[in-house]
Amino acid sequence: MSTADTVVHIVDDEEAVRNSLAFLLSGAGFAVRVHESATAFLAIAPQIKNGCLITDLRMPDMDGVELLRRLRDTDALLPAIVITGHGDVQMAVEAMKSGAIDFIEKPFSDDVIIESISRAASRAAERVQSGAALEIVKQRVASLSDRERQVLKGVVAGQANKTIAFELGISPRTVEVYRAGLMGKMQAKSLPELVRMIMDIEIEA
Repeated sequence: MSTADTVVHIVDDEEAVRNSLAFLLSGAGFAVRVHESATAFLAIAPQIKNGCLITDLRMPDMDGVELLRRLRDTDALLPAIVITGHGDVQMAVEAMKSGAIDFIEKPFSDDVIIESISRAASRAAERVQSGAALEIVKQRVASLSDRERQVLKGVVAGQANKTIAFELGISPRTVEVYRAGLMGKMQAKSLPELVRMIMDIEIEA
């Protein structure tokens, strides 16, 4: 999935700012949606599959830092950029700690905002690709038999075939058969690749 598929969500309480940013980014080739408040954006954020966010730091209903915290708490945090006034740098740093990938001080040039959004869109696209890859690995694990999962657990734990065989009450040769079968189902070309797959889904979980 490319950055062209990534929707840039603009959250700002000032209509003129929303429209100006939307015009600029649309002209640069981005798909854009505008939201008049952080509350309005929060209502639809959990349904966003491939997007990034650009938000003003100071808004009447909820500031940008609180918006990012709420997104993070609901596992809906997107690659985000905050726009900040000159006196809000400390607050912008707090936004970075809450998950923003960049902050841009006003006034800013078109090139600066476009470059920053391009990075955010790339990160969003990478996240979607990574999520799809994890789902594939989960589906492969689900296709394993109970015995293959038992052998997989031993293999990933670094146990030798003899140890796995002893714990499961089967022969080492049978373990080899199950191991070959699960490697095929997992489409892992090597033991390190298999271990990485399982570690990735355990970290994600």
